[in-house]
Amino acid sequence: MKTSTKIWLAITGILLIALGVYCITQPAATLFTAAWLIGLFTLFSGISKLMFTFRTQAFLPNSATRALSAILQIIIGIIFLGNKFFLAFSLPVIFSLWIIIESVIITVNSFDYKRVGFPGWFVILLLGICGIVLGIFGLKNPDVSAGALSTMIGIGVIVMGLANLFALTGITKFEKTVDGIRREIGIDQQ
Repeated sequence: MKTSTKIWLAITGILLIALGVYCITQPAATLFTAAWLIGLFTLFSGISKLMFTFRTQAFLPNSATRALSAILQIIIGIIFLGNKFFLAFSLPVIFSLWIIIESVIITVNSFDYKRVGFPGWFVILLLGICGIVLGIFGLKNPDVSAGALSTMIGIGVIVMGLANLFALTGITKFEKTVDGIRREIGIDQQ
């Protein structure tokens, strides 16, 4: 691998780690950025879905419902982009509701695990109940769930940065191994 590629990989890793720390320390800015990105992705997803619908309407049924869904998605994307403040403030509530819904599903599914004889069903039940409690706590304390959401985003970005740096270390080690093998068998390096 070229040295310049390694340098860019290292720079990317370091910048991602710095961005992750920023996300953790600046939760409001993280939520506004997330709201903007959600609006942008929703808009582009709707546009893509609409283009797909137009190209496949001749051979896929229900193209009218897909077109309607795409148009609604475009409208929602525009609304999100125009109302970043509303979306940023509602993200913690949406996040908390999502945690509650998923946790209820986990709790209900734990009884299916019990029915099929899975010995760890009780742990899944407890985790589902804990998720419900945390989601309710998040609804009652949106500032806490906003901080948790920003922290999770920050940790995720830091992990990506660390992965880049570890990949760089692995690539360098692999290249040294390949160079050693080439020297042993007498292959010239270019």
